[in-house]
Amino acid sequence: MNTLKLMALDTEDLEIVSAHVQDAVFKVSDIAFNARSGQFSIELNRFVWESAEERSKVYERRRAVLLFKRVSAVRSIGFDRRDIDKVLSLLALRFEQNGEGPDGKLELLLSADATIALDVECIEAQLADTGAAWETGFKPRHPAA
Repeated sequence: MNTLKLMALDTEDLEIVSAHVQDAVFKVSDIAFNARSGQFSIELNRFVWESAEERSKVYERRRAVLLFKRVSAVRSIGFDRRDIDKVLSLLALRFEQNGEGPDGKLELLLSADATIALDVECIEAQLADTGAAWETGFKPRHPAA
């Protein structure tokens, strides 16, 4: 098993990380924000898209950590953060820059029109597989609108 380790420092890097976390699932209890250190993280079960085309009926999910640094504030819309067992599905990451500086809003777009918005000083994200992996017969589908 090749473990994935990625870092994003700009919007192009973030698009690559976004592709690797598309259709990842996690519980609300897997979300953590440390205001003192400015770190926001999610432990998630990511779908292994990079090997999905090689397989016909069996796919893989892996446990991974998605970490954002230099986060000053976190907001969530569309789900109750007190419902710690609620399962959320991550669809994409998006960054909106504030003016000409490196700061902006980094959004985690979730299914059911839910969003987690991070105010960041700049893009500094890491994605790393943590070891646990398992097979799944289900490949997420996204019908054309």
